[in-house]
Amino acid sequence: MGHFYFVRHGQTVWNVENKICGATDIELTEFGHQQAIETGKKILAEGITADEILYSPLIRARDTAMHISEVTGIPARVEPRLIEQNFGKWESTPRDGAEFRKAKEFFACSHEGGESTLRLAQRIYNLLDEIKEKSEEKTYILVAHNGIARVVQSYFTDMTNEEYAAFGVKNCAVVRYDF
Repeated sequence: MGHFYFVRHGQTVWNVENKICGATDIELTEFGHQQAIETGKKILAEGITADEILYSPLIRARDTAMHISEVTGIPARVEPRLIEQNFGKWESTPRDGAEFRKAKEFFACSHEGGESTLRLAQRIYNLLDEIKEKSEEKTYILVAHNGIARVVQSYFTDMTNEEYAAFGVKNCAVVRYDF
């Protein structure tokens, strides 16, 4: 079977301020842009090859993917299903807020104007199933968000709710997943 790579977008102001970004379209910081360029260089240096970069439509992921594409020459295209989970009323609030941590325990509930974790998992699992079917012929780099990283990890690993909530990927980390 094949494999793919996952890259979380570069740093944003709300990452620095410890705020929930969710589906709010927050731009990269200057450091975030530099992280993305360095990630492209790292991909080249480590001999990582891919046929295509698929990225979330949010600007922080798009800009990260474009920097990686420019450095590596790997073509990139938007994949709408990679958009971050909409956390509804929680967006722009502290990531470590007690009320938000409690709300995340309810996987089947939408976040008051947002998206439930189960609906998020459905769209990401469907995408991963499609990538798996093509994985013998094509290798992808997915550029998305920390919430998407949790779902990707849960596709490959059994996790308790606590492990799921605690899982995270650093900005511009490159993670390989084997089917």
